[in-house]
Amino acid sequence: MSSIVYSAYGRRLIQQAAGRHPRHIAIMLDGNRRWAREAGFTDVADGHRAGAQKISDFLLWCNEAEVEVVTMWLLSTDNLNRPAEEVGPLLQIIADVTEELAKPENPWQLRIVGALDLLPDDIAKRLITAAEQTEGRKGMEVNVAVGYGGRQEIADAVKKLLLQHADEGTSIRELAKILDVDHISEHLYTSGQPDPDLIIRTSGEQRLSGFLLWQSAHSEFWFTEAYWPAFRRVDFLRAMRDYAWRHRRFGN
Repeated sequence: MSSIVYSAYGRRLIQQAAGRHPRHIAIMLDGNRRWAREAGFTDVADGHRAGAQKISDFLLWCNEAEVEVVTMWLLSTDNLNRPAEEVGPLLQIIADVTEELAKPENPWQLRIVGALDLLPDDIAKRLITAAEQTEGRKGMEVNVAVGYGGRQEIADAVKKLLLQHADEGTSIRELAKILDVDHISEHLYTSGQPDPDLIIRTSGEQRLSGFLLWQSAHSEFWFTEAYWPAFRRVDFLRAMRDYAWRHRRFGN
């Protein structure tokens, strides 16, 4: 597609999506390793590096579209079980890109979501420090999901809830009488934020794999064959257009 046609198509997609955009977009940045292999790289870390370079572009697209919250899944709890020679470089790449995203010129605030106690101490510290540097910034909130698993998040939320009520002297029986979904939502990693309106997954896979299990109850899903490093602005605009065309029923 020529640059002129590509630009015209992009403008048309923007027009088609006008008037309705998601407040919260969550994205599964999938396909880095397959992209690297198909591109002829022998080290899959090259795919992760290429994917990391795409993140800032994606966030700028979201910011232009007036999205309020973005959640990016960079590393799952299952990924931590992969060989150390693969996980080690990936963790370094994630820490590097998070520090880049935290630089003062970027108009967003970072929140690290996940079981940071499962990460190496030095990586966890770098991630936390980067997020702290963005505190107080106005504009879009960006959740960086590292060492994240949906079941782990719910388990952690229940633990926090139980500990809170134990400190307050509430018995298990008393807690059982008053417990509702809002109590658990208040203790999720994404507490205080709207649930995702749109969840995007790249690479052709069409499953959640445990991503935002609680929060995705009424989310819309959009899947693309493109590997994450090859994800383009036109792909993003197609997702936005398709979301705008859908009639959300919220379980009804």
